[in-house]
Amino acid sequence: MIRVLGLTKQYGAVRAVDDLSFDVAPGRVTGFLGPNGAGKSTTMRMVLGLDRPTGGRALVAGRPFAEFAEPLRVVGALLDAGAVHPGRTGRDHLRVAARTSGIPARRVDEVVDQVGLGPAARRRVRGYSLGMRQRLGIATALLGDPGVLLFDEPMNGLDLDGVRWIRRLVRQLAGEGRAVLLSSHLMSEMEQTADHLVIIGRGRLIADASMGEVMRRGRAARTVRVRTPSAGLLAAALMRRGLRVSPAADGDLLVEGTGAETVGDVALEERLAVHGLAEDRSSLEQVYLDLTGDSVEYAVAGLPGEPLAAEPVPVLEVRP
Repeated sequence: MIRVLGLTKQYGAVRAVDDLSFDVAPGRVTGFLGPNGAGKSTTMRMVLGLDRPTGGRALVAGRPFAEFAEPLRVVGALLDAGAVHPGRTGRDHLRVAARTSGIPARRVDEVVDQVGLGPAARRRVRGYSLGMRQRLGIATALLGDPGVLLFDEPMNGLDLDGVRWIRRLVRQLAGEGRAVLLSSHLMSEMEQTADHLVIIGRGRLIADASMGEVMRRGRAARTVRVRTPSAGLLAAALMRRGLRVSPAADGDLLVEGTGAETVGDVALEERLAVHGLAEDRSSLEQVYLDLTGDSVEYAVAGLPGEPLAAEPVPVLEVRP
């Protein structure tokens, strides 16, 4: 288990992490989300003792990471796939890591097979693609068979098959009772992978809740698309009931803030034909953009069809 307690990191006038607290529990995948510059990588580095906190603390299995004599047996981490000596082969890199942590040499072959490096493990790392480096980094993280795993953008550079493999792997690791903290900008994959979400912006906590709770937050602003030959009449009837209606480019009506059942009932009451009725389900990407809209550090103003700013939102926190 990872416990982050009031963690703060100050770089001169910049507060990269600001009084951040959350838990990463065993047996589930915790997705760690936030815009670029939100403080995700800095937080992970402080958990691993690579950066010293300005305030607060981070504990792994109840202790600071630096106190473990054989840390690879407790925590496995992939923070930077490029942090490997380019002149070594992948297998030699793993052998050195195993030897320094007292891990049997046979474990190297096991993790090479587990991550699918195969014959590439005998090649020098300088010839690796980014995807191969990611696999080597994951193999290193798994070397000590740890109970806690941190992966920072492990899907970068992987093809579709590799992304699907990562998804299955982290689900398997959590299913074995390990605590997994996973950072990624691929929202569609995170939606399929994570059980719990920690979302931060400008170093502060925005949401700490189950995937279901976060998605329900997004459904409050759901939209219904309806196709009818009596669009004007149905729109008027819906607006009389206080609903917001707007035309879509293809002639359909978009009804905000309600469900398909309500729109269907109104059409029935008005004896109006309906040729199509569908409720748009909020995606994690939509919910994430809503939650982090005022925390984006590098934004491009005036993109067509996108708001220039978002309303601040309170912290969404649901603890088990």
